Amino acid sequence: MKMKKGQVEALLVWLAMMTGLAFSAGTSLAAAGGASAPAPLTYVPAAYQMLPQPDVWPVPQRAVYPSGILPLASLRLETVGNAPQIGYAVRDLQDELKVRFGTTLPVFNVTRLATAESGAAGAVDLGREESGSTRPGAAKPLPLIIGTRADAALAAKADAAGLKVTHPEGYALHVGPDGAWIVGADPQGAYWGVQTLRQLLAVDPAGFRYADIADWPAFPLRMAMIYLDAYSRGINDRLIPILAQYKFNTVLIMCDYVQWDSTPNIWNPQGASKAEARRVAELIRSYGMEPVPLIELLGHVQWMFYNGQNQDLYQDPEASEPFAYDTLNPRTYAVVEAVLQEAVDVFKPRWVHIGHDEVRNVNRFPARPNGKALGFERLFYDDVVRLHDFLKSRGVATMMWQDVVFSGATLPLARELPKDIVFTDWHYTAAEDYPSIRQIRSYGFQVVGASWDGEDNPETFARSALRDGALGMLQTRWTGYFGNPSIVDGQAQQAIAYLRAGAAFWNPDVARAREEAMAVSAPARYYDAWLPTPYRPIPGRLVNLSGYATRSLVDPGDSGWIGKGPDYDLSGLMPPRGTTTVRLGPYLFHISGAVMTRADRGVARSLPARVTIPLHAKAAALAALNTTAWAAPADGMPVGRYVLTYAGGSTLAVPLTYQRQIAAWTDPVLKSLVRYPAWRGTARSGLPVGADVFVIRNPHPEEEIASFTVESAGNDANPTMLGLTLLDAAPVPKEVTP
Repeated sequence: MKMKKGQVEALLVWLAMMTGLAFSAGTSLAAAGGASAPAPLTYVPAAYQMLPQPDVWPVPQRAVYPSGILPLASLRLETVGNAPQIGYAVRDLQDELKVRFGTTLPVFNVTRLATAESGAAGAVDLGREESGSTRPGAAKPLPLIIGTRADAALAAKADAAGLKVTHPEGYALHVGPDGAWIVGADPQGAYWGVQTLRQLLAVDPAGFRYADIADWPAFPLRMAMIYLDAYSRGINDRLIPILAQYKFNTVLIMCDYVQWDSTPNIWNPQGASKAEARRVAELIRSYGMEPVPLIELLGHVQWMFYNGQNQDLYQDPEASEPFAYDTLNPRTYAVVEAVLQEAVDVFKPRWVHIGHDEVRNVNRFPARPNGKALGFERLFYDDVVRLHDFLKSRGVATMMWQDVVFSGATLPLARELPKDIVFTDWHYTAAEDYPSIRQIRSYGFQVVGASWDGEDNPETFARSALRDGALGMLQTRWTGYFGNPSIVDGQAQQAIAYLRAGAAFWNPDVARAREEAMAVSAPARYYDAWLPTPYRPIPGRLVNLSGYATRSLVDPGDSGWIGKGPDYDLSGLMPPRGTTTVRLGPYLFHISGAVMTRADRGVARSLPARVTIPLHAKAAALAALNTTAWAAPADGMPVGRYVLTYAGGSTLAVPLTYQRQIAAWTDPVLKSLVRYPAWRGTARSGLPVGADVFVIRNPHPEEEIASFTVESAGNDANPTMLGLTLLDAAPVPKEVTP
């Protein structure tokens, strides 16, 4: 059947929306009534400018911030001592300066001839220059010193400033007109001090904000969970430095599908190689943290049965989805102990986490006659003790989940199990009290609270765990065995929760109001940590959309925004009276109304399916402040597209899928770093709301863009543009996703 031109174009539109592919055509497909005169554009020299975060995370135990900035140009970096953590600290600081300002500091090693133990300040040898130099006749640079209390002079300096800190992992930090210094109670404390210093950067002038800080962690163990899989390098190489920046000191590593030498018959092609496991362990240590492998055992052992292998080891021979192993088959431990031995060799850990949660959630257990004769409690106990003793004989301690031991008929096991087992106690909702911490400790065990990404869960759990004497806290992540990329695109909220958890685990006693503000700002802070950009402005043009707006952001009655009155509108996003521009994070927008397109809702069915904004301008990138008026029924659903039409007649179609490029104003949880979390607020009703920026990199910056079209697919989630800014350079790397 021969199709007409309009039918062909309609088919191309549908294909673009469904497949996510862009296409070109000879004429604009967004032809709905666009005026020929271009929208008003206002040039600004800083249409985009990322700036340093205004506060320090985790919040220090004691801190004052006098007014003033210590310029970078006046500094030289001096290190005292040769602990590895000092070198790691220098690397992290120099990397930060290189990204943000395109510069680094000259570095010198200072060797003192006496230590704190001798009680003498000693002499100083500045002859060992690591890098950099001072020009003849130039002003003598001020010192930025990194060292520890093992050096008598530095200890005396911190004490004289009233910043004496002797807690393990603690540090004293000073930035002032005389220079800067970080004095760790130990080398690890010096490393954490530099993570704080990185957050004191200022732009005008480039330097560090004045500060006097005495800081130390509330918990000795602060753990975050990551995954090893085929996508590990692209994710973990970025994530591990962020965990260190927010002062975790331990990393729990999901290792179920590592391709161990002893089990080649069950290798999953999406699993990480043993070499990758070793590399990640070394990477973790190079950021001042300790690796702890998690190998799920007894239950959650689908990894043992991959590729149809080890069917004789099923706990339940009739299981269609085998979940647990047979503890009475000696060959089970030939597999398990060989894997544990390789994990010990690779990670050289203090602990191995052996799982043991939810072991009866899927299959019958016990299912075999010999197991039924002994009963579940005896099978569970014997398995735990065998694995514990195996690890202990190799100098490694055991961690495990708490839920099976401390529930129901299995509770008596708690009196019999070895008391050097550390239980990770998982609860994933917010509460003022978590009594299980006290219960587990009453049986003589150390316990680590385990939180997830729920609202207030890491924060409330950390406070409760600290009151009840927990060893520490663990921030879990459950993105699936091969779901590493999802923390960038699809499950980003779980990665954002790392920052909230890091802050809570270091210093749980933060005021509630401040904690709530931190939760609101966490998405933008994490985005900047994952995709750091220079602190230099990008010029651009703000597009005045007032002539193309189809809805007001405010609703004094029932005729604006979504027609539900002033309690449910976006008035919080409107510019202050007397101005039309708003800076949202690093982006500047002209905001005057909403370009809202048609939705399958009564109040929006009469809106246009597409709105075309004439531009007649060039741009390297286009930043669209967007949302939808209503939510889509499912993430990933196509909701419309943007269409760039060039002066020569070609077009670029950019599909919009729900919770990737765009999401509802009432759905402010950021699940994808494809968009930037520009604004988070609260409607007058108390409803949390937000709007995000989706950046389109223009593949043809040399061509004039004739127009920009917003187009709706016509379902509930209707594309709505609140602002549009044309940028002279793309603000983020080309590949946002791995």
